[in-house]
Amino acid sequence: MNKLFKALNDETRREILNLLKEKDLTAGEIAAAFDISKPSISHHLDLLKQANLVSSIKKGQYVTYSLNTTILEEVMQWIIHLKN
Repeated sequence: MNKLFKALNDETRREILNLLKEKDLTAGEIAAAFDISKPSISHHLDLLKQANLVSSIKKGQYVTYSLNTTILEEVMQWIIHLKN
């Protein structure tokens, strides 16, 4: 769970998750939404993948990313159980 909270602790990564909430995107489409280098976007995407917040599928020369809501549901359940 440490990787999850580390991933969520960064504004850029949270913005990437918001983009992916709307639809699946390629790395290039994600990078186009930011004014930072493509290697930096790749680093952010890698951390999101390590935290299981996103998944990726390689299609030819492109990698398409999608939001993994399962892990978010697990965290919400964990938080709810803490409260009770």
